[in-house]
Amino acid sequence: MKYLKFLFTGVLFGIVLAKSEVFSWYRIYEMFRFQSFHMYGVMGSAMLLSMLMIWWLKKRKQKTVYGTEISFNEYKKGIIPYLMGGIIYGLGWGLSGACPGPIYVMIGYGYFAIIIVLFGALLGTLLYGILRSKLPH
Repeated sequence: MKYLKFLFTGVLFGIVLAKSEVFSWYRIYEMFRFQSFHMYGVMGSAMLLSMLMIWWLKKRKQKTVYGTEISFNEYKKGIIPYLMGGIIYGLGWGLSGACPGPIYVMIGYGYFAIIIVLFGALLGTLLYGILRSKLPH
């Protein structure tokens, strides 16, 4: 019962992903071929909304449900880590046809071959957790 709100939020997020067709391989293909604005519009509006929400949280000095102030870490400036991460992420996305969020929607729609991609994503996350202290951050 304690985690019901998280389940509800996940289901709602899955419905939004499904209705906006961002899990569609064809939509992803169109995006990488620069044939459609659909995915760029979805991602751009998500980034804009995220920037506005972070600005609002910082301005109001919002607190968590536990009463501690929400803080944001400042990251080192530099383009190489972001380029490398983006290239690796983009290659994985382009080759598999799925980014992490829609993987679960695709499984829910019955595309069970995507379970291999889910396994790879979880394995990559585990590997990163193991190697994190040895990687330059």
